[in-house]
Amino acid sequence: MPSKTSIFLTGATGYIGGAVLARLLNHPSSNTFDIIHPNILLTKFGIKTVVGTHQELDKVESLAEGAHVVINLAEADNVPFMKAILSGLRKRQAKLGDPPLLIHTYKSIPDTAVHRNVDLLVINADIEGYARTYIIPPSTIYGIAKHALVDAGVSNAHSIQIPVIIEASLARKHAGVVGKGKSFWPDVHIDDIADLYIVLYDTIVANPENISKAIGEAMVTLGICTGPEPTPFTKEETEKYFGSEQWGWYSSTNARCRANRARALGWKPKYTTDDMLESIKAEVETIAKKPPFWPSVPTAR
Repeated sequence: MPSKTSIFLTGATGYIGGAVLARLLNHPSSNTFDIIHPNILLTKFGIKTVVGTHQELDKVESLAEGAHVVINLAEADNVPFMKAILSGLRKRQAKLGDPPLLIHTYKSIPDTAVHRNVDLLVINADIEGYARTYIIPPSTIYGIAKHALVDAGVSNAHSIQIPVIIEASLARKHAGVVGKGKSFWPDVHIDDIADLYIVLYDTIVANPENISKAIGEAMVTLGICTGPEPTPFTKEETEKYFGSEQWGWYSSTNARCRANRARALGWKPKYTTDDMLESIKAEVETIAKKPPFWPSVPTAR
C-alpha cells in the first residue's frame, strides 16, 4: 500500500458504518488515511466529504476509482450502486495493475435471497481478478453504539431488529412476538462486529501476498530499478516476454485449493507463503545474471 491510503466509505451515518468509521478515526495509522464519504456533517472529523447521493452513479464510480479501499456499509441490495463501485475499481486496476480492495456487508446466503444479487457481483469481481473483495455477513447485531459520531448526532446508535420489536411492544403496551417465538438467530455486539472490520482491514493491507511487489523490492535492493511498485505489462510486452497474450494473462488468473487430503495422509508442509515471498530476492539475483529465457516460451499448449 502507498504511504497515504484513500478509503471510500459508505454508510457512515448508519449503525455499523458509524462504529467502523469511529474505529478508523482512532486507528494507529489514521494519519495515513484519506477517508472519503458523501456526508458534509463528517467534515469536522477530518473526513473528506463529497456532496451527492447513491443515485449519482458517475460520481460513485469516480470515487471508487480513486480509492485504494472501498468499505461499503450501505445499499446492500442496490445493484446499480454496486455496479458503479465495481466499474470504478475495474478502471483503477486497469490503470495501476494492483487490484484495489472492497469490503462489503450482506445478510443472506442463498442465490435467491434478498441482497444476493449484489453479493454475487462482489464475488464475481474477485473471481475476475480486478478487485480483492471480502464480504462480512453479520447476524442480529445488538447494543447501543457509543462513540464520537453518535455523540455528534451523525451516526445511528441503534440496530433495527430488536428495537423494532421494542417499539411495537411499547405501542401496544404489551410485549409482542411474531409467530410462535421459536426461531433462532445468531447474535453479535456492535463493538465486536465493528472490530472485525478493522481486523480484516489490517490483515489484508499488511499481507497482500504480492509476488510482483516482492520482485520490485528485490530489484530495488539489487540496484536494478528505482521503485518497487509494479506497473501493468502492455499488450506488446506481454507478447514479447511471455510469447503470447494467452501465456501472459496466465499469471493474472486465480487458483485456490486446500490440501486437506494430503494432510490427512500425514503431509506436513514446512514452508508458508511468507517463505515463498522471501525466496524471490534470491531468484531475482540469480536470474538477473543469466541470459533471458523468455524467447523460448511456447506460444500455445
